[in-house]
Amino acid sequence: MVDRLPENIEVIKKETLYKKFFRVDEYYLKYPRYNGTMSRVVSREVMERGNSAGILLYDPDADCLIFIEQLRVGVFTAGEYPWILECVAGIVDQGETPEQVVIREAKEEAGVEVSSVEPIATYFASPGGISEKLYVFCGRVNITQVPEYAGLENEGEDIRVVVLSAQTVEKMLADGKFNNALTIIAVQWFVLHKEKLREKWKKK
Repeated sequence: MVDRLPENIEVIKKETLYKKFFRVDEYYLKYPRYNGTMSRVVSREVMERGNSAGILLYDPDADCLIFIEQLRVGVFTAGEYPWILECVAGIVDQGETPEQVVIREAKEEAGVEVSSVEPIATYFASPGGISEKLYVFCGRVNITQVPEYAGLENEGEDIRVVVLSAQTVEKMLADGKFNNALTIIAVQWFVLHKEKLREKWKKK
């Protein structure tokens, strides 16, 4: 019997197939099966892009949420309307914490300062073929700071900042208006935890 433990996975060979902004590696490996035997050698391709962090921006005094809207090429190539409404997010660079990333990205992508951060969840984007882990937070902001447009010109960003009432966002979620996992997860958490969150942030 072979125990299903990470140390019992045998990597026979690893080849890098592509390396630019993303990297794609092909792994040849054997792993412990549920019947206690080792599998045959199988090949699996994995896209490496590092980890990311995203934040749902909320003003509890105005009971409003802030989203950003920008062109997403992956959605465009899938044949759907590519300007999508989503949470602020960014790549976790070496030496940064996820919390530092979302505070920085909130300023760059939405033009707002985050005064408090509440963790929501950590999950894998697409575990079958992507190593990326996402860290999700809710951040307290003040909507009186919000610009109409934001983003870094040197990164080719063209972002519209969108302020919506919490009631509108809850209806949009129920109607299936969000089409990306990060935003859906964050908004679902918000609906479940909104009152506790408002109570906690009232004390600050």
